[in-house]
Amino acid sequence: MLPVTPIQVQQPSALVREISERLSSAIREHLLAAFSPEQIKTLRMFSAPETAELLGVSGQFMRKLHGEGTLAEPKEVKAGRRYYSAQEILDARHILEKSSRLPGKYVPRRNRGDKLQIFQLMNFKGGSSKSTTAIHLAHYFALRGYRVLAIDLDPQGSLTSMCGISPELEFDGLTIYDAIGYDNQHPMRDVIIPTYFPGLSVAPARLALSEFENDSAVNTSQETPFFERLRSALKQIEDDYDLILIDSPPQLGFLTITGMATATSIIVPLTPSMLDVSSTAQFLELSAAYMDVIEQHGASLNYDYFKFLISRDEPTDIPSQQLTSFMRALFHDRVMSATALKSTAISDATLLKQSIYEVVRSEMTRATYDRAKSSMDAVGTEVEQMIKKVWGRI
Repeated sequence: MLPVTPIQVQQPSALVREISERLSSAIREHLLAAFSPEQIKTLRMFSAPETAELLGVSGQFMRKLHGEGTLAEPKEVKAGRRYYSAQEILDARHILEKSSRLPGKYVPRRNRGDKLQIFQLMNFKGGSSKSTTAIHLAHYFALRGYRVLAIDLDPQGSLTSMCGISPELEFDGLTIYDAIGYDNQHPMRDVIIPTYFPGLSVAPARLALSEFENDSAVNTSQETPFFERLRSALKQIEDDYDLILIDSPPQLGFLTITGMATATSIIVPLTPSMLDVSSTAQFLELSAAYMDVIEQHGASLNYDYFKFLISRDEPTDIPSQQLTSFMRALFHDRVMSATALKSTAISDATLLKQSIYEVVRSEMTRATYDRAKSSMDAVGTEVEQMIKKVWGRI
C-alpha cells in the first residue's frame, strides 16, 4: 500500500493574504487597462434644452441672450445645435446673476451669516445606497451653482471613485486621513481635490483611512478628541463651500461618529425591506448610545434635520410599499417625501462610476432614464428646500 501524503493545510492568514494579493493585483491590472492614468474622467456636454432647464429659463430666452451678446456662443455647436460644458453653464449663472433683481436666483449660494450645511449619510447596513445618494446630491447641487465638498469617510473609497479618483490604484495625493489623523497632520485645504465636475471638490479616502479607527482607540489623551477632529479641520475651509456631503462607512465606528459630531443634518438611506428596517433600528439604538457618550465628553450635537430616505424604491412591489407606508405612519415628516427609485438606469450608471446626471439620455431607454432622473431630482430638490429653510429663504 502506497504511503498517504499528508494534505498541506495552508494557514488561514496566509490563505487570505494570498487571495487578497491575487485579487488586488487583478483589479489593479483591470483598472489600469480600463482607466489608464492618462485617461482623466471628463463630464459630458449638455444640450440647449438641458441647459435652459438647469438655469431656470426658457429656450427662447437663451437664444435672445446669445443674439444680443450677453452670453457668448458655446464652444461646441453641431448642426446648428448648441452644447454647453458644465463650466459654461456655471459661467452663464454668474453672468445672469449680475443682472438679476433677485439675489441668489442663478447663483444660490449662502450669504454671510448663513450656516454651512453639512449633511452626513449614514447607515451600517451595506447596500443602502449611501454613496450613490451622496454622489447624486453632489452632482445635483454642483449643477445648480452651489459650491460642494464631498468628504469620503469610507476607507473603501466608493465616493472617491465616483469623483474620478481610483483608490484601488493608490493615488499619490493626500486624503482625508491626513487632515484628521494624529500624526503629521496636514491642513484641510491641502487634502481637497477639485474634480472634473465644476463646483464639486472631494476630500478623498483610501484603505489607510481605516487606521483612524485604531488610532482613535489608543489616542484618548489627545487635546482634540477624535469626534472633534473633522469639525476642527473644516473650520479652516468653511467659507469656501455652501454644502458638505459626508459619506460614512457601513459600520458604527470612530469614523461614522466623527461625522455625526460634525454634521448639521443626518440622512439615513433605508431600503424598504424588513431586514433593513430591523438592522436600521439596531443601528439607531447604538447611535443614540454613542451620542450620549460623546455629548458627555463635550460634543455638541445639534441637527437641523434627521431624515430617513427611502432608497431602492420599487413602486410596484407591494411588500416594500407597505413598509414605506409603515415608516411614514410611524415617523411622519422624518421620512423624506421623495424616494430614490430602484432603477436600471442608476445601476448601469453606477457600474461606470457615474451618476444619472452624467449619462446621455439617448444612450438609455428614455422612459427609464426620465424616471430615474426625476427621482433623483426630487430628492435633491427636497434637500435644497431643507437648506433654504435653514438659511431663512422659505
